[in-house]
Amino acid sequence: MHSIELFIDGLTKYNFLQTALITSILVGIMSGIIGSFIILRGMSLMGDAISHAVLPGVAVAYMLGINLLLGASAFGILAALLIGVVTMKSKLKNDTAIGIVFSAFFALGFILISLAESANNLHHILFGNVLAVSDSDLITTAIVLSIVLLFVVTFYKELFVTSFDNTFAKAYGLKTQIMHYALMLVLTLVTVTALQTVGIILIVAMLITPAATAYLLTNRMSHMMIVAAIFSVISSIVGLYLSFTFNWASGPAIVLTAAIFFSFVFIFSPKQGIIFKRKS
Repeated sequence: MHSIELFIDGLTKYNFLQTALITSILVGIMSGIIGSFIILRGMSLMGDAISHAVLPGVAVAYMLGINLLLGASAFGILAALLIGVVTMKSKLKNDTAIGIVFSAFFALGFILISLAESANNLHHILFGNVLAVSDSDLITTAIVLSIVLLFVVTFYKELFVTSFDNTFAKAYGLKTQIMHYALMLVLTLVTVTALQTVGIILIVAMLITPAATAYLLTNRMSHMMIVAAIFSVISSIVGLYLSFTFNWASGPAIVLTAAIFFSFVFIFSPKQGIIFKRKS
């Protein structure tokens, strides 16, 4: 209880902690929403690929002194396009193309960051440091969340249909490829925004774990997004508390919290939990 009181007291006194909390909540909401579509489309590996592929873009943007979103978005989309080209123009399957492209981009990012001589920034990029989030980062996060919400609300029907039955969506006349790359762009924006909180290595866990938790609790898409966002936000807040109180890296603390929630639901979920499945 004493540590919780210290955390609450810190929230009332320190601007950096308030900024970190708000940013964590915003990132949690967007991760839960986009993660739900990633889960339903069976694109968890693609989410992992994009999260790793943005590293050279972050490095280039850092070296040139431009906005990280610009560099990361460019490399994220480039990676998605390359994966598509390799898959379509060869006999290789999609997961093989993903492995080749994201590992190459990730290696390139490491080299570029080492050339920039920014080992400390590299650690924050890989594992996150939500307590170092600035007011400008918070504004950027709010803008990206607005883009995510606008995208999902505007194209909800298209995203819903293409997520559940891509063949039917094509027959229905929907531009499935355009929706795919639009989702990849939004996924890239979310990934870059979440760099400060959970880092590149762990962002895929924040996209997947809360959404997977929600998937075990509900069968409705709209409910799944809401529940995933709630789990993601709670994980972010608890992770921030652990990071502040015990001086843990924010990314691992947030992801570990999300994994604990998933484990609990996996065991005790009324519909999908292994205990109730055994009883039935």
